[in-house]
Amino acid sequence: MKFLLVLIAFFSPLFLNAQGLDSLMLRKHMTYLASDELEGRGTGTLGEIRAANYIAAEMLSYGLKPAGDGHSFFQVFETKIAIESISHRLLGRNVIGFLDNGSPSTIVVGAHYDHLGKGFQGSSLSPNSQNMIHNGADDNASGTAGLLLLAKELASNHAKEQYNYLFIAFSGEELGLIGSKFYCEHPTIPLANTKAMINMDMIGRYRPEKGIIVSGYGTSPSWGELLPKATKSLNMKFTADSSGIGASDHTSFYLKEIPVLQFFTGTHSDYHKVSDNLAGINFPGEITVLRLIENVLLGLDQLPEAPQYTQAGNPHQASQNTSFKVTLGVMPDYSYSGKGLKIDAVTAQRPADKAGIVAGDVIVNLAGQDIGDIYDYMKVLGSHQKGDQVKAMILRNGKSSSVDITF
Repeated sequence: MKFLLVLIAFFSPLFLNAQGLDSLMLRKHMTYLASDELEGRGTGTLGEIRAANYIAAEMLSYGLKPAGDGHSFFQVFETKIAIESISHRLLGRNVIGFLDNGSPSTIVVGAHYDHLGKGFQGSSLSPNSQNMIHNGADDNASGTAGLLLLAKELASNHAKEQYNYLFIAFSGEELGLIGSKFYCEHPTIPLANTKAMINMDMIGRYRPEKGIIVSGYGTSPSWGELLPKATKSLNMKFTADSSGIGASDHTSFYLKEIPVLQFFTGTHSDYHKVSDNLAGINFPGEITVLRLIENVLLGLDQLPEAPQYTQAGNPHQASQNTSFKVTLGVMPDYSYSGKGLKIDAVTAQRPADKAGIVAGDVIVNLAGQDIGDIYDYMKVLGSHQKGDQVKAMILRNGKSSSVDITF
């Protein structure tokens, strides 16, 4: 018995913390967040407000400090959406809790809790789905429940890490990263003191044979030091995407030159459909993912210095980390909520630049395919080879024009 106690002491706090993650609590959180009662958690809806209240109540019970507006857990932002082709303004809210370890430096841990509501927000892939509840169990009740479990674990581990932790449940992600972009423009903890951002989006369908997909690997040398060890300790496969830019909230922080990591268990046939329900969730698998994330967080605590930001590659350039064989050489505007792919930046001497596309243009059709959002755009890229010649229809200052593109 004494030998066993020595072993446990030797491997703490990582071993004890990882074992403390509660799959029953994970199921409890997700059962509520992905319930019909919340009607898909659309931004600005009653379902979103009730989800926000639930998250804030949990944060309060863990002893987190409110870090939103006016000493509350909520940071309210305004955005607009079109419903039946008519624009409406609405209020969304981020939910923010602070674990204060008395440090000058903070790590943000984030996940978005909004989803598509009843099919009027975002991009439902179910046919004739308006007025149908999109529960979004994997996207992203899984990440939000994981956020709550990690918050509770770090708040109750009887340790005082060298970083504070800011736990943010973002809304407006499905409308174009609206909530995270608003936070980065109106931070409640100075961005200069924010040393890294860890994001969880769709972590509920872990398959050991596929492993975990980790984006942002190239945004700091520290990730190369921590991730291989952390995954090996859990016998997990992982695929690294070097880019800090993607279709989730870590992008907003990367664009502020903050190192980021995004955890993702992969796409599936229920993505953005009314069928994304609890039946598809691998609860033990998500606990494994959360153990990995916790070990990365505690691994950061053991490093002699904070992770250093490095500029990572463009996610749409062909590389060993992407399945795309072609690229336009553009950076999408992930905060854009209209139809099409709005361009935030264009790389010199790449196909888009050579075709005359500039920042601010909106691509509405590419290679004969209508582009409603970034997913349509990526689908077109994935179907072409180098040397292919296609036409692109763009909107510039409200006027449409056609340009010729050679990949």
